[in-house]
Amino acid sequence: MNVDNNFAESMLKGRMAETLFEELLKESGNIVYRFGYEALVQNLVQLEKSFDRYGEVGEKIRAIPDFIVIDKSGRPDFVEVKFRWKPELHESDKRRFDQVAKYWGAKMVLVNCWEQPYFRISEPPYFKNDKLILKPMSEFSAWGINKETYLNYEGLVHKYLTPTLIPKRK
Repeated sequence: MNVDNNFAESMLKGRMAETLFEELLKESGNIVYRFGYEALVQNLVQLEKSFDRYGEVGEKIRAIPDFIVIDKSGRPDFVEVKFRWKPELHESDKRRFDQVAKYWGAKMVLVNCWEQPYFRISEPPYFKNDKLILKPMSEFSAWGINKETYLNYEGLVHKYLTPTLIPKRK
């Protein structure tokens, strides 16, 4: 597979992970708004010449979380969703996660397709002794996700994301 296809596949899987998260939370009775850098990019392109994406404001904008989730009690949470093959970090993740925590205090959800639980959550501070602190999202009670609904979405991750790990026959 060439580099462009790898990038396209990664983008597709990231969007699938975001959509699975979004639908899981909606089905659990939460209100979910897409937020995020990607949602704003079209407007920022118009500012390209005057917009310094690496300045303080640019860094803050690039760290905007993917979602705002309003739970049943009306409490809002910023949430960043990341897809990872395995529940492990990429090289650049620590810096990015630190920016998301600094600017937004967002919850971090990692969706992986290597091992269950497929949905894991971290809250700032995300790291202890440089190790990411993750817990199963099913144990995060604030969003009222019931076990049956959660297991249905674990099944969707397994059905649509896990098969891509199986090598093609030659």
